Amino acid sequence: MNWKSLKNNIWFKILTNRYVLVLVIFCTWMLFFDANSWLNHKKLDKELSEVKSNIEYYKSEIKKDSNTIKKLKDSTEIETFAREHYYMKHENEDVYIIKHEDSINK
Repeated sequence: MNWKSLKNNIWFKILTNRYVLVLVIFCTWMLFFDANSWLNHKKLDKELSEVKSNIEYYKSEIKKDSNTIKKLKDSTEIETFAREHYYMKHENEDVYIIKHEDSINK
């Protein structure tokens, strides 16, 4: 293939057009090198979805904790909670913790 036949090719004429060259360079710049590039937007969209999932998680945790707080307003519930979670006891009683083999981490 010689130079003349390449120059007469329709694709060569299209790709060497100055407007097409400027458009290709502009699109490449905007997609990869600009501060607001497509790659940055993709990364920011991923972070945004992570933040949204964290918001949902923390909302559910707040709802669960507020239910626990409502439940602990009763003095008998506070005592039950303290006995189960912090192993508190009355003065004249002994507490024995029994762990079954299937509940022990190995």
